[in-house]
Amino acid sequence: MVKICCIGAGYVGGPTMAVIALKCPDIEVVVVDISVPRITAWNSDQLPIYEPGLDNVVKQCRGKNLFFSTDVEKHVSEADIVFVSVNTPTKTRGLGAGKAADLTYWESAARMIADVSKSDKIVVEKSTVPVKTAEAIEKILTHNSKGIKFQILSNPEFLAEGTAIQDLFAPDRVLIGGRETPEGEKAIQALKAVYAHWVPEDRILTTNLWSAELSKLAANAFLAQRISSVNAMSALCEATGANISEVSYAVGKDTRIGPKFLNASVGFGGSCFQKDILNLVYICECNGLPEVAEYWKQVIKINDYQKNRFVNCVVSSMFNTVSNKKIAILGFAFKKDTGDTRETPAIDVCKGLLGDKARLSIYDPQVTEDQIQRDLTMNKFDWDHPLHLQPMSPTTVKQVNVVWDAYEATKDAHGVCILTEWDEFKTLDYKRIYDNMQKPAFIFDGRNVVDREKAHKIGFIVYSIGKPLDAWLKDIPAVA
Repeated sequence: MVKICCIGAGYVGGPTMAVIALKCPDIEVVVVDISVPRITAWNSDQLPIYEPGLDNVVKQCRGKNLFFSTDVEKHVSEADIVFVSVNTPTKTRGLGAGKAADLTYWESAARMIADVSKSDKIVVEKSTVPVKTAEAIEKILTHNSKGIKFQILSNPEFLAEGTAIQDLFAPDRVLIGGRETPEGEKAIQALKAVYAHWVPEDRILTTNLWSAELSKLAANAFLAQRISSVNAMSALCEATGANISEVSYAVGKDTRIGPKFLNASVGFGGSCFQKDILNLVYICECNGLPEVAEYWKQVIKINDYQKNRFVNCVVSSMFNTVSNKKIAILGFAFKKDTGDTRETPAIDVCKGLLGDKARLSIYDPQVTEDQIQRDLTMNKFDWDHPLHLQPMSPTTVKQVNVVWDAYEATKDAHGVCILTEWDEFKTLDYKRIYDNMQKPAFIFDGRNVVDREKAHKIGFIVYSIGKPLDAWLKDIPAVA
């Protein structure tokens, strides 16, 4: 029986291994992590991450050929294939601070693998890593190998949160990069045989190591670039009276462009986009390509600009001050159908409003109060370290109240900011919300989920990203 061990029980490791176990009943899969609370959660009825369909997959396999354990060294030493899916945060100090990936966790994982291995192993990079990481890992393993042979493969994940299980069941492609040697080829074929249990052969792509590592960064940079492109257009639409939904639809009808990732919003979030672009920028700079680095930096600049623009619009619309005014925040996750708040635009929007002394009442159907408070008190990039190494939030933000109901959040509020496109926000009783708000009542729709016409008729002053400005907003210099 082939044995697979995955180091890291997070958003990537957990779902990926659960699906491998489901699709390959003849393979034993163990997910290991040093975090006791996380492994306890994976072994309970309340999984540590929310992902549609994940519960079902885990319950079918857990205890049969899928196991979750904190006994890291035992399972690594017994495995034939070791996936490494650990945090690769952005460095906050030293060489490459603010851009380069911090490979501390990766390196310690590699040293531990070398230390405990008693048989030859295939080591698979599953975390998003900078190009040439495999080379560094290879050196660590080889220099500490005690005669054991290791083959390094790069197998980047291309999961979208909210649809991760579906993405794993029917991936657009599975990418496996390895050394162009007979041993490397053999390792590639061994991993290919795992995925071939359910993925059609023509969707399993094999490349050299560097191409596989760079393809992941490139894919995320291209996706983020599309969002920044449509968001840049949304600002122009507001300035000219055009409608971004109509422009996006027209543009997306071109088959060369296609309709995906063309929804204007308050900005992109998630654990990968910004991190991967910063990484790309750093790699370009290190390789003497400043113009290329500058090009990719603009994608993040537009994203930051969009979040600032949204905050400025809220403040300037409400008589240039939100001091001591209650503002309802609907949605905190970076997108619908996930509880993930990593790099969510809601953090910067909330911090911007708090900077102007607003009182916030926040509702998100999947995000806990503890998580929201942590996000609002943490420094940039701290979120990407394992939970037990994150600074504990010493104080809660007093002007923030987290509630479990949209109507409670909006009661007595001066304005409502919609920051996540949860389906339930489309069907709220906005007449009831309006009746219980201070007047004039504002909606700042950062996801274009509200029916503007209906909201206008109820009496709201509505700001929607990239839509023609409300008469009220046209007179305001910071918005118009």
